[in-house]
Amino acid sequence: MTADKNMTIKQLQSTVDNWIKTVGVRYFSPLTNMAILAEETGEVARIMARRYGDQSEKPGEKSDLADELADVIWVVTAIANQTGINLTEAIMNNIDKKSIRDIDRHRFNAKLTENQ
Repeated sequence: MTADKNMTIKQLQSTVDNWIKTVGVRYFSPLTNMAILAEETGEVARIMARRYGDQSEKPGEKSDLADELADVIWVVTAIANQTGINLTEAIMNNIDKKSIRDIDRHRFNAKLTENQ
């Protein structure tokens, strides 16, 4: 199964759904997917702590940030699919919410504007 390199979020949701229903057999339960999301987020955190933080990598440790971020997106997409959420609509609504709520919040945040 080859994915379009310029797929939309709607196409991503459809691709993940199709893969899960064919190759993956069926969706895991929402609770299992939530646990997988926590696990994948932890893997992203591990890489970030070692690459950009103070920790060092262990010998032979896997350190593919792109792959781990893709795993997070995959499981978020699966959760959205199984709970009936249109991610395109949800993201657009979220951007609108942030644009209204935070219109001046960050611009006047001294923590962000100091030492520029």
